[in-house]
Amino acid sequence: MTKLKVALLANAKENAPKVEGLPDDQWADLDSLKTINTLVEAIKAGGHECEFLEGDVTLVSSLQKYKPDICFNICEGHYGDGREAQVPAILEMMQIPYTGSKVMTLALALDKSMTKRILHWHELPTPNFQTFERVNEPLQDDMKFPLFVKPSREGTGMGVSAKSIVRNESELQEQIVSIFEKYKQPALVESYIEGREVTVGMVGNLLGPVARRVPHDPDLPRVQAGLRFFPPMEVDLSPFFDSDVVYSNRLKVDLADQLNYLCPAPLDEDMVDELNWLAAAAFRVTGALDVSRVDFRLDMHDNWKPYILEINPLPGLSVGISDIVIEAEADGIHHTELVNLILDTALERYGMKKP
Repeated sequence: MTKLKVALLANAKENAPKVEGLPDDQWADLDSLKTINTLVEAIKAGGHECEFLEGDVTLVSSLQKYKPDICFNICEGHYGDGREAQVPAILEMMQIPYTGSKVMTLALALDKSMTKRILHWHELPTPNFQTFERVNEPLQDDMKFPLFVKPSREGTGMGVSAKSIVRNESELQEQIVSIFEKYKQPALVESYIEGREVTVGMVGNLLGPVARRVPHDPDLPRVQAGLRFFPPMEVDLSPFFDSDVVYSNRLKVDLADQLNYLCPAPLDEDMVDELNWLAAAAFRVTGALDVSRVDFRLDMHDNWKPYILEINPLPGLSVGISDIVIEAEADGIHHTELVNLILDTALERYGMKKP
């Protein structure tokens, strides 16, 4: 039987625009050609044809030439507030199936402030926050120090360092100005949750009628059927506390191979169940599809209460480094199997049969 033609859509760091004046971590989100080639080989190992297509302005013509049956999308995009949604928008326009979340979800999740507004409306636990659209806005009365400051529309820990934790107005103003100058975007300021950072990855799609609003009735079942949760992962930051007390861009990129990943994280069964439920709720209310990762902070001053930091519907898939890859490995799912599990989930969602 004829193999499926799969286009691996990505943005390679090696192909990124070379423009003067960009931050040194501007392309931290993008994938290396090594990772991209590994994904192509994984898809081929699943019994498909596969070719890498760069997700830039050449994409429309390259898609018309290759004519894929489905696309495996990991494009981060280069420019714009909704850059992660640009390639899916092209695919929607061309009526080509693709893995992962759709346009609205990817645009929403990239904007951390908008995501938190959705989480807050659904009464899901997320740190109290304020978005600074201008550098000189007054701090809201309900925002108490210490606070945490980061860019509102970046990933991979970009703009995050030990200096992100601010303890007075002077430090707050310094960080807000730094983000405006470096990233040319609003700053998200949150209540700083001192404690542990844990992430939960999942593959699948929620079954049955899925309400976008979380039910108030505690007796109603917690809808999470259809999602496969991987063991939660915690990053042991203790060896780096002299410089990085948070999961910074430096740790995620420069020192990723030196970190101690605790997976499964040392958590009791009830906490794992709560994290899975909250991850499913975030998946549901943001409209995510096929695969996602949800990041939490556990408050050491409040019986380790979990707070949702963000949902990443486009998680990294680098072998041995990316969080969800490590989590899947802890569940006995190697990289090739994980990639094809995501692809198979999308094929099932579209009603497409594998050869």
